[in-house]
Amino acid sequence: MSLVAEAFVSQIAAAEPWPENATLYQQLKGEQILLSDNAASLAVQAFLQMCNLPIKVVCRANAEYMSPSGKVPFIHVGNQVVSELGPIVQFVKAKGHSLSDGLDEVQKAEMKAYMELVNNMLLTAELYLQWCDEATVGEITHARYGSPYPWPLNRILAYQKQWEVKRKMKAIGWGNKTLDQVLEDVDQCCQALSQRLGTQPYFFNKQPTELDALVFGHLYTILTTQLTNDELSEKVKNYSNLLAFCRRIEQHYFEDRGKGSLSTRLS
Repeated sequence: MSLVAEAFVSQIAAAEPWPENATLYQQLKGEQILLSDNAASLAVQAFLQMCNLPIKVVCRANAEYMSPSGKVPFIHVGNQVVSELGPIVQFVKAKGHSLSDGLDEVQKAEMKAYMELVNNMLLTAELYLQWCDEATVGEITHARYGSPYPWPLNRILAYQKQWEVKRKMKAIGWGNKTLDQVLEDVDQCCQALSQRLGTQPYFFNKQPTELDALVFGHLYTILTTQLTNDELSEKVKNYSNLLAFCRRIEQHYFEDRGKGSLSTRLS
């Protein structure tokens, strides 16, 4: 999208208040959605909760193909459709809602750096695990990804997606990594997040930002998603302050507000 088009969209968004019927779309929760997409969807839900903006979650088998970017989640607000956390944050900001306005420029740069870390390490690790780890692919990924579709379309779509992800992994230098190396990357990412969080309730002290929403989305989903083994979730469980962080957001922004979108609770 050009800068002129972005500015025009921002003006339109700013002129309209947030509607009560705003909708977030994702894949089918119980039988289809994969770890990485579930994490991305939960991050957006947490962000909107933190902004105190109502959103209805709707599950559609073809949500990936409905999305303007081909990625989930996406939101339908008024006559606007916006996908992925970054663009959604900018769209919401244009309506006058921001979680990071209180940060100075140095803090904003630091926040963006940690968000890049999460996307480059945790998200990539999730994609690797669900599409490049043969045990996970065979037992979970292919069956879930193709579940809404009849044979042979279910197999064709799953193999097509797997080929796309493997091509991306090769392009970013992850093609020849072992599972142990990927898990070590996850541990290093969690260590960096744990050190930055420290004893604070949120990454920038007392108020959450979009970084908190993003980290929560990924860590909570890793902790509550059943995979072929517990190696991935155990990496997160090694950091008690990250566990407390996830419980804090779960309780404050979902349980206390009576939101039922978290179908799996932290133990």
